[in-house]
Amino acid sequence: MRIAVCYNQTPEYSVHGESRDRIADNGSHDQAKAVVKALQQLGHEPELIPLADKLMDFLRRLERFSPDLAFNLCEGFWGNARLEMNVAGMFELLRIPFSGSPPLCLGLTQDKLRTKSLLIQQGLPTPPFCLAELGNERPDTTGMNYPLIVKPPYEDASQGIETASVIDTLLQLRQRVRYIHEAYRQPALIEEFIEGRELNVAILGSKDLTVLPAAEITFASSLSRKIVCFDSKWSPQSSAYKGTIPVCPAKLTEAETQLVSKVSLLAFKLFGCRDYARIDIRLRNQTPYILEVNANPDISTDAGLARAAGAAGLAYAQLIEQILEGVSKRKERPHAQTAI
Repeated sequence: MRIAVCYNQTPEYSVHGESRDRIADNGSHDQAKAVVKALQQLGHEPELIPLADKLMDFLRRLERFSPDLAFNLCEGFWGNARLEMNVAGMFELLRIPFSGSPPLCLGLTQDKLRTKSLLIQQGLPTPPFCLAELGNERPDTTGMNYPLIVKPPYEDASQGIETASVIDTLLQLRQRVRYIHEAYRQPALIEEFIEGRELNVAILGSKDLTVLPAAEITFASSLSRKIVCFDSKWSPQSSAYKGTIPVCPAKLTEAETQLVSKVSLLAFKLFGCRDYARIDIRLRNQTPYILEVNANPDISTDAGLARAAGAAGLAYAQLIEQILEGVSKRKERPHAQTAI
């Protein structure tokens, strides 16, 4: 099959955030190269097609290549993660079957506020939270317990999250809220910081779902805050990166495994995730608090999804093949390709 492997090319500029956030943008190309190599091993004809600043160039390349389907690794447009759903919507309008979750799912999960609101409505555990709107540096945290963690609600790849995001005083809270407002030009999401085990649960499939072995993120005792921050993911020379160690499979009891698997499956279905997703959880006192629902998470060879697949006995090429099979089935049923 002719497969367009579509990914984000780092924009020339960004309208918000820190300059170092561009490091995360570069990861899209690394994912794409790994997927291309796997597709070639599987006997397909892939072509890398970057989505950069000029949308029409991207569309012309798609038209010239005329793919049977697209492997969608685009995580936004113009450095704006909130436009991730628009890219998926574009594939739908072009009637090109594509990998990963549909637009509505991507839009909901990219918005951490709506994610948490829907989780609460469905009775799924998530940390208590409040919102500091732009211009309001004195949010009402009544009923919330310190420490708190302050995040930009519309970013991914841990952008805007660092050790200073976890705060213990009202003064620190106001300072961090101001930083999010000024650097990311969006409201600040404030959550109770859950001290507990950090787990990642990856799920494959669309209808017949497979829960992969859970991974645990373990933290070095030298780290002042036990969090997965931007440096933990993107700065190999940092103490945060070196002190954040994934263990897969996680050492869980059978009851804990069933608990986190059940909650993760419910979240996957609630948001209409498709093909592959990762649910991030903090387990405290046998309560699995959902931190985030990651539709279309990082699929690089050294990322958590591939690691979990490997623990389940799937080589990287087999993981890509399994995702591709789901897309191919939707290609055979074109009118059902956007169904959740």
